Amino acid sequence: MNHVAKNNGFTLIELVLAMGFVSVLLLAIAMTVIQIGAIYNKGLTLKEVNQAGRSLTVELKRSITQSSPFDVSLGSDSRYVVQDWGGRLCIGMYSYVWNYGSAIVNADTTKLNVYATNSGETIRLVKVIDPSASYCLVPSKKVIFDDAVELLSVGEHNLAIHSFTIASSSLTSDSKTGQKLYSIEFEVGTNNQSALANDATGAITCKAPGIQGSDSAYCSVVQFNIVALAGNYVQ
Repeated sequence: MNHVAKNNGFTLIELVLAMGFVSVLLLAIAMTVIQIGAIYNKGLTLKEVNQAGRSLTVELKRSITQSSPFDVSLGSDSRYVVQDWGGRLCIGMYSYVWNYGSAIVNADTTKLNVYATNSGETIRLVKVIDPSASYCLVPSKKVIFDDAVELLSVGEHNLAIHSFTIASSSLTSDSKTGQKLYSIEFEVGTNNQSALANDATGAITCKAPGIQGSDSAYCSVVQFNIVALAGNYVQ
């Protein structure tokens, strides 16, 4: 009796289909992993920016609350100095000196707030012991390194201040108590300048995905707003 051998292998078409399915599955898994990684990195970046912003919010609000009312009208006695590359704010016992992220990248020392001695450190936002408000009364004064504490460390995402404004008016003053309200608005975020742009209002934002230079995984800029009352401090 003759027996016909059965072919239990796969045909070429079956192999091609199987390999195609596996390839599509592997590609889908790879894309999912990449997307999860991007979301995770974005979360870490946003977390670091928010932590830095909240710390600065607490710091500035505490200093204002513990100080006497001060002038921010930009006159000769103002405790607020506006510079193209940064600024200065002198409150009570301390002064705050900062450079904007764009100025830090340009690295033009003639347009930066710098230390009096060559420490090799770049000022981002420092807190300086300055009860006489000398850093605001003399805007060109260089920062004494030993008196300064950096409040905005580089961290893993190269953070910087991108804008800073403080305002007050006679309408926010109380003649009976001597107290005065101040509003502060500042932007803090990553400092990859090629990934940043100005929106219609002039605020710094991250470029939308697809635009040249955009970096959706590692770019984050957050705006913070503070309202604080000065005049609670009794000498």
